[in-house]
Amino acid sequence: MRIAINGAGIAGSALAYWLREFGHEVLLIEHAPHLREGGYVIDFWGLGYDITEKMGLLPRIRELGYQVKEVRFVDRHSCKNGGFPADVFGRMTNGRFTSLRRSDLAATIYRALDGNVETLFGDSVASIADETHGVRLNFERAAAREVDLLIGADGLHSRVRQLAFGPDAEFEVSLGYHVAAFELEGYRPRDELVYVSYAVPGKQVSRFSMRDDKTLFLFVFRDEYLAAEHPLNDQERKSVLAAAFSEVGWECPRILAAMASASGIYFDRVSQIRMDRWTTGRTALLGDAAACVSLLAGEGTGLAIAEAYVLAGELHGCRKGGHAAAYARYQERMMPFLKRKQESAAKFAPSICPKSAPGIIFRNLVTGLLGLPIVAEFVIGRDLRDDIELPDYGL
Repeated sequence: MRIAINGAGIAGSALAYWLREFGHEVLLIEHAPHLREGGYVIDFWGLGYDITEKMGLLPRIRELGYQVKEVRFVDRHSCKNGGFPADVFGRMTNGRFTSLRRSDLAATIYRALDGNVETLFGDSVASIADETHGVRLNFERAAAREVDLLIGADGLHSRVRQLAFGPDAEFEVSLGYHVAAFELEGYRPRDELVYVSYAVPGKQVSRFSMRDDKTLFLFVFRDEYLAAEHPLNDQERKSVLAAAFSEVGWECPRILAAMASASGIYFDRVSQIRMDRWTTGRTALLGDAAACVSLLAGEGTGLAIAEAYVLAGELHGCRKGGHAAAYARYQERMMPFLKRKQESAAKFAPSICPKSAPGIIFRNLVTGLLGLPIVAEFVIGRDLRDDIELPDYGL
């Protein structure tokens, strides 16, 4: 079949890979003018890790990844007051765990397509006409196309979801936080392979030293500290972060001063997408567009890769007109699993950025005990395991 995918990120590129392997003709559409760069660092394990190994990409992913040694919570004097050795994750996943830039993972998967998938960069689906024998797509720039199926893999604020299912407000559920991230060169101090975080009630700033003398900064704060409407550009985002963190202390004055040279700042709500169905007619949703678990869940990218594998597998061998049954099997297999992941993430989010001083103290005390296997199993063991078995689709 001819299958169009709106979004050339992790979910879209992974789906394109498997669809091509199964013999379909794929068109990728990406709103950005090129593959996205920078962004934040993700933890990568579980189903997504297993599937990228099946794709032959694991050596490159491990090469790009960071084997973090410690997650360290500090007070305003940079003295450690919580945290844990990061090898707890490796121990609980049998060493199948790494951390890497989200954009590096996306680029690795996209490059595995070997240039054999047509990609329209700098464009997006503008309208959808779902017809009896296909889907007519109009684009913002390119000429219209006829395809058999359309997949929306275009993220939390999916254009395909808006066109085919309705506005974001009908499906987006805020978890009560905003998040921002950017990179800087030459920042000091550096703590190699240590994720360092400082928190006050409702706000947290973290830094992680990366290769090439770069440092990643991640800000998380509760919605009530957003002093303006959702900022639309880097200058507005810098103003919002300065207003929220100027009185926080620790290294924040130094970080905010250095932020003047930052560009491409990531800024968004921490939200989930909750839907009762991911398909309509010849259109289906995938990844964050279908069931975003939220950035704070930690596993969203791996789950998107798993969804892509299952959707492609269910479409494998399906004749034209048989897509409805494949869509139904995809949804029946993945939706209950993703809903459990969303529930877990919503419960976990407040521990990332506690809203009170006692909450911060409690979080720091608990994390200080994660080096004990029995405590680690009780606190995070269930979240590190994926309670689903994926089919073998024959490749």
